[in-house]
Amino acid sequence: MKKTKMFFLGLSIVVFLLSACTKASKDSKPIDGKIKVTTTIGMIKDIVDHVGGNYVKTIGLMKSGVDPHLYKASQGDIKKLEDADMIFYNGLHLEGKMVDIFEKLAKKKATVPVSKNIPETDLRTWDDGTEGHDPHIWFNVKHWITATETVRDALIKFDSKHKENYVNNADEYIEKLKELDQYTTEKIASIPKESRVLVTAHDAFGYFGDAYEIKVMGLQGISTASEYGAKDVSQLRDFLVDNKIKAVFVESSVPKKAINAVVEGAKKKGHEVKIGGELYSDAMGKEGTDEGTYIGMVKHNVDTIVNALK
Repeated sequence: MKKTKMFFLGLSIVVFLLSACTKASKDSKPIDGKIKVTTTIGMIKDIVDHVGGNYVKTIGLMKSGVDPHLYKASQGDIKKLEDADMIFYNGLHLEGKMVDIFEKLAKKKATVPVSKNIPETDLRTWDDGTEGHDPHIWFNVKHWITATETVRDALIKFDSKHKENYVNNADEYIEKLKELDQYTTEKIASIPKESRVLVTAHDAFGYFGDAYEIKVMGLQGISTASEYGAKDVSQLRDFLVDNKIKAVFVESSVPKKAINAVVEGAKKKGHEVKIGGELYSDAMGKEGTDEGTYIGMVKHNVDTIVNALK
């Protein structure tokens, strides 16, 4: 009888431990209690790191130099998404090949597009006339402030216990973003109006152009998945020659072959065009550098553009 009692007591303990382990595995928070967050592009990771502070552990899927338009999630990426408590992504089809994954994960966990609270009237449409919108919202700093507020509110909803921390962190970061917006406005305005033309490999800077009053032209469309042809090269070449544009820019996440063809074409027509520098468009710089932060990336771009065109 005593053995029978001991058996059932032992069995009860095993069942209890198994149920506790199952509960722990469902509650995917690490032992240190931090919220596990997985993000797509580095610019979003930067927001989450600032707003989440000590209460989040952030993993970014896309590193420096990675093109999100063409990115395909690996099995390791999918595990990082499945293990996360929360997921933040850009939306507007920036991560075009991952849309189905996000839609499935949204049914079982907080999966938040940071673009969701930007009014549709403030979104640029695709250059091919379809109903889609330009996803490069971070190039209007005011839109990135809205994205920061979206991250803040989502963290508060998930973890209301630390609401005050998230609010304070977001306020501090937003203040820096407002300063960045003012910095960008003043620096771009210092370029003579006739020289205020930004020519890049693909049309990632449309929001930047609208917000800071600089004409933007890209060889490729809004997505790098779009093709460009000889006609696109010749049209852009002729524009550079006719308007005496003195500099074009390459991008860290886009092959340089195409824009180099435009430069060579202009040269054959007797117009020297220089490469004004490398801009960060769809990805930030290397981690640990100034350009590896959102604010540092934008300042680098602004300073590079101004130095080349002023």
